[in-house]
Amino acid sequence: MNTRASVRFRQLISILLFATAICVCPASAQQKIATDPAKPKIRAITAFINLDRAQYKEQIADALKMLRRAQITFESRGYEVQTIRIATQPFPEYTKGLTTEQAVAFFKEYDALAVKEKFAAAIGPAMLNAGDSDAQADLLGEILSKTKTLNATVVVAGEEGVRWKAVGAAARVIKKLEATERSQGNFHFAAIAMVPPLTPFFPAAYHTGFGHQFAIALESANVVAAAFKDAPDLATAKQRLTDLLASSAFDIERHAGRVDQETGWAYMGIDLSPAPAGDVSIGAAIENLTTLPVGYSGTLTAAATITAAIKDVKVKQTGYSGLMLPVLEDTRLAQRWSEGVIRLDALLSYSAVCGTGLDTIPLPGDITVDQLSLIIGDMASLAFKWHKPLSARLLPVTGKGPGDKTEFNDSALVNAKLQPLR
Repeated sequence: MNTRASVRFRQLISILLFATAICVCPASAQQKIATDPAKPKIRAITAFINLDRAQYKEQIADALKMLRRAQITFESRGYEVQTIRIATQPFPEYTKGLTTEQAVAFFKEYDALAVKEKFAAAIGPAMLNAGDSDAQADLLGEILSKTKTLNATVVVAGEEGVRWKAVGAAARVIKKLEATERSQGNFHFAAIAMVPPLTPFFPAAYHTGFGHQFAIALESANVVAAAFKDAPDLATAKQRLTDLLASSAFDIERHAGRVDQETGWAYMGIDLSPAPAGDVSIGAAIENLTTLPVGYSGTLTAAATITAAIKDVKVKQTGYSGLMLPVLEDTRLAQRWSEGVIRLDALLSYSAVCGTGLDTIPLPGDITVDQLSLIIGDMASLAFKWHKPLSARLLPVTGKGPGDKTEFNDSALVNAKLQPLR
């Protein structure tokens, strides 16, 4: 072998060894990442489309192509992707001219498509603007009561203040959905206030532009738990949480940028709200810091600490990006609710320094529309006062009162004891 050939041979061997290394190392690294207790899951990759009834199936197919490619991208990097989702503009924009029966028939078809293709669907607000007719909210009640998986909202506050007509309309939707099987219909509905477009979490997700965009939501209560465990003081806990969230968030953002470039769908940001799921508990994470049950003194400070840490992560953020305390999606929060340790007024006070408002709150079935309106109005007033995104997802249960336990059979929900209103 001549000298030139010998050199070329050694170069080829070096290249092959390098290629082998980069093929092998990421796999082991991914295995390590996948078992890392402080690594978040991706709760949702949410696509935003401007739905056209005449060609919506083609639009859905196009969105799913992007979403599945994004899912593969993230999963190949060691992230568990729990759901892919599609959200639209407010549904009254694409149901104009339809009767109630026609609109319900269309959404039953859309619901069946979502089940078949295994994506979650949000159809946007019934009332987006201050002057919108509350008849659209009544139509929404019909739609959600006749479908299984669709999500939607009513906007109850905006820049001009609380919209009391919308508050009452949202309360009527809640009472109607209480009559669904096991009263679970309200899991897919929320009254929202000051929640911006392009929020990837459901039921709040919607958009107002041209669509062809996507955003990401995390499930990262475990990250908060890891950051707060044995933290010697608040400053250390906050910095640990910022560092842990940033480590994953910048990595996720990098891969999202790749999806953007490869598919032409615009990446709009990440909602860093540390959503819980059952035993992956934000309540337990808070108790790691305060060493007291959630609802005791120190909980509000913990809520403020989490939110401040989130705000310090310098990625492109969207949505709520604050602490979430969904009572019936979190084993520890459901326990503290059942014990009467946390109540509605406490959750509202925490919302002043953090997250989403009143989320998955179990309520007695004899609650009236007026009582629901008062609860929603409190949330909306707080959102307007502090110009922050909040929502109310309230779950009254037919036939059950204080002391009774809910009997939801949705895998996303934890059952808890109902508490009296006050």
